[in-house]
Amino acid sequence: MSTSKNYHWRIAGFYFFYYAFVGMFSPYWSLYLQSIHFTPIEIAILMSIQPVMRMIAPNIWGWLADHTGERLLVVQVAATLSAVFYFGVFLTTSFWGLFLVLTLMGFFWSASMPLVEATTLSYLGKNTAHYGRIRSWGSIGFIVAVVGLGYAFDYIAIAWLLWAGLVCEIGILIFARQIPKTEVLAHHTDHQPIRQIVMQPKVLALLGACFLMSVAHGPYYTFFSIYLVEHGYTKTAVGALWALGVICEIGVFFLMPALVKRFGFTRILLISFSAAVLRFMLIGWMVDVVVVLLFAQVLHALTFGAYHAASVGLVHEYFKGRHQSKGQALFGSFTYGAGGVLGGLASGPIWQHWGANALYSFSAAMALLGLLLMAWQSRHKRA
Repeated sequence: MSTSKNYHWRIAGFYFFYYAFVGMFSPYWSLYLQSIHFTPIEIAILMSIQPVMRMIAPNIWGWLADHTGERLLVVQVAATLSAVFYFGVFLTTSFWGLFLVLTLMGFFWSASMPLVEATTLSYLGKNTAHYGRIRSWGSIGFIVAVVGLGYAFDYIAIAWLLWAGLVCEIGILIFARQIPKTEVLAHHTDHQPIRQIVMQPKVLALLGACFLMSVAHGPYYTFFSIYLVEHGYTKTAVGALWALGVICEIGVFFLMPALVKRFGFTRILLISFSAAVLRFMLIGWMVDVVVVLLFAQVLHALTFGAYHAASVGLVHEYFKGRHQSKGQALFGSFTYGAGGVLGGLASGPIWQHWGANALYSFSAAMALLGLLLMAWQSRHKRA
């Protein structure tokens, strides 16, 4: 039992530093780019590099992990090279210099998580509903980064952000070497090409809906911090608002075993998409009403926490055996990757030409389309 517990904390440590990096990057990197005088469209392009890499790289790394059977070695190599290329952010402030550095770093940084997700779910075996309890340590890492940095940046220069990122990269590298090896159990679908699994209507509907959910979140991750600062919120308040959403997300992660037992993954996703429509409309049109903004951030528990745990759980159900790593990689690259790219790149022109009201209405519309797709597939399965 103690060995199992030690394994739990090894995986949890990786999640902590990986999402601490996200907590450093998502809320504050756009502010750093703004501080070195990039335009909104340049910021949108640079902020979209990570999701572009999440679209391209995981499929390559997932195939390599499943083909070689060396899933953890791939994670360790990727973590090492990500840390090496991150040093480039200290060497340049030019657009094309940062474009190159973020591309190289992102190619390796984005490789790890789908493989670690597959490892975690294999480690849990039949207890996959407990995934959220391990994943919650990623949310805690996010909170530590977002709150700590938000407070710090009211007193120190935003350029110190670069050092915070380096600490996260080193933490990722250390825990990548501690993750336990898990056995990939044989499954009767192992001989099938992965395309045959992907082309099932239920899988296509899940991927399409989750793609739209990532498009909806693109404006949130790209411009939410800038949006708040322009409306008079301090950087401490910005960090606290990001943290509030993630604190609620942690609560949902711990409740997921009971929620999955009662509602199932599909119903949870329907609720999550509905909450996203409401949340983005509130952000877009009522940002100056603090109580409403607080409620919108509480909804992050549903729009990310419950959504992420349920979608990853369904992917694990659909992709078995030797297809686990490729399945999680495909899901991550198509949804968080391609969806994040579209949402992020669309953010710049919409923000610049039509403003924040239109931008977050766009987010709500994308979430609504995802809801309709999931609802259609849900009814189709029952028919």
